[in-house]
Amino acid sequence: MTAPSRSTRPTQRRTTGPTGRRHPPRKRWGLRTSTVAAALLLGASGVGHAMVTGVETRIGRVDAFRGMPTDERPGGGSGLNFLVVGTDGRDNLTKDEKRTYHLGGAPCHCTDTLMLVHLSAERDRASIVSLPRDSYAEVPDHEDAASGRRHRKHAVKLNAAYAEGGPNLTVRTVEHMTGVHIDHYLEVDFTSFMRSVDAVGGVEICTPRPLRDSFTGLDLPAGKTLLGGGQALQYVRSRHIDASADLGRMHRQQRFLASLIHKITSSGVLMNPIRFKDVAETMLDSVRADSGFEANDLVDLGQAMRGFTPSSSEFVSVPLAKDNLRLPGGGEAVRWDPVASRQLFQAIRDDQPIARHPAKDGKRPRSTVVDVAPSEIRVHVDNGSARPGLGDTVAKALRATGFVSAGVPGVAAHGAASHTVIDYDPRWNRSARSLAAALPGAQLRPMLGRGPVLQVTVGDDFKAVTPVKAEQQPPAPGSVGAITGDEAVCP
Repeated sequence: MTAPSRSTRPTQRRTTGPTGRRHPPRKRWGLRTSTVAAALLLGASGVGHAMVTGVETRIGRVDAFRGMPTDERPGGGSGLNFLVVGTDGRDNLTKDEKRTYHLGGAPCHCTDTLMLVHLSAERDRASIVSLPRDSYAEVPDHEDAASGRRHRKHAVKLNAAYAEGGPNLTVRTVEHMTGVHIDHYLEVDFTSFMRSVDAVGGVEICTPRPLRDSFTGLDLPAGKTLLGGGQALQYVRSRHIDASADLGRMHRQQRFLASLIHKITSSGVLMNPIRFKDVAETMLDSVRADSGFEANDLVDLGQAMRGFTPSSSEFVSVPLAKDNLRLPGGGEAVRWDPVASRQLFQAIRDDQPIARHPAKDGKRPRSTVVDVAPSEIRVHVDNGSARPGLGDTVAKALRATGFVSAGVPGVAAHGAASHTVIDYDPRWNRSARSLAAALPGAQLRPMLGRGPVLQVTVGDDFKAVTPVKAEQQPPAPGSVGAITGDEAVCP
């Protein structure tokens, strides 16, 4: 990218991507509070630029766009697009770290995580799209990075593109699959990830149930936990927690990133040029980037994120079709939903939001995250209170937050009830706890042989139904299923 203009009219500054593509003028962020704050931030950004220019030399470089003719790449749109990949490099970890965090064995030299990150033209929104590593992909004609042999176009899992042709083939493959022009390439390995989390003082995550994975050594209790670098790596790598496998892992990665962005933007890192330099040095020490990613970009990103709130970020995994596709050499790969994925990437190209954002002058009711999706829980409601019609009101409110009604609400057979009670079969205890989150203060009463339908008897103490949703909520019909950062971070 070109260096920042020295002009006194910063809104006229323009930049170019690695292909010479022009980007719209960028706003300066964080200058919205007062004249004094504006002066301080401008001073900080000047010092920050001088500091980060030195940090830039620590970045490992890779020619991710080598030999990619402009006329063969997708056309550019507004905003800036990054392809961020996580590899399994672990060369700089100690023996103790490898043992503690289950990182033994040889690395596969493939991409463990792939994300497309779109920064809006107004620099007020970041859209993060998780690309499943097991996606069915067709890599274009290319030269093998190791042997120099030419290979024709063929089908593989997406993460194999890196093993066959490194960053260059990965960028070409993703651009072909998404139709989105990639402006910058960033590559992070296990070491840089762990050190970066420690540099910001750890990241807080929340989980509605305990999480355990013997493959990574993850062992977290329900509730809030402050993760250091090693635990954070276990959290984002775990894919053997339940049947959701890689899909569940991507959801956890998104929640972690939302919390990391919140930590960085709320902890003062971006307002303190010295601390910003320290964190940037740690983060970039093991990062590889394309040759066009310069110190100017770091300063621009830092300035943009000063104006961020949790709802400024939005997260989604590429919508998948129900059926997988067979690979020529054996095995299966997941297939992207042709309609929903096209809708998603068109929104990225058009620089449009992919999630529903709260109004700028109001707050959206926050949903409590639960273990079981409300759409999987059947509920029958009876009114045991002295308020006529309350059973119908509660049943309607439960349906509004996603629960499934089982029968018409009735009147409690045992007369007036002072407390709201949930009767449930112990085999459906996870569903009962999820329902109880929607009815704060309700008493849980196990009842053998009751079956899958949960019984709610509304008592005089009932106040309101709290909106709930599962950590891995199925997308609504016609939606790509994106969430905003304020829905992902801890309350």
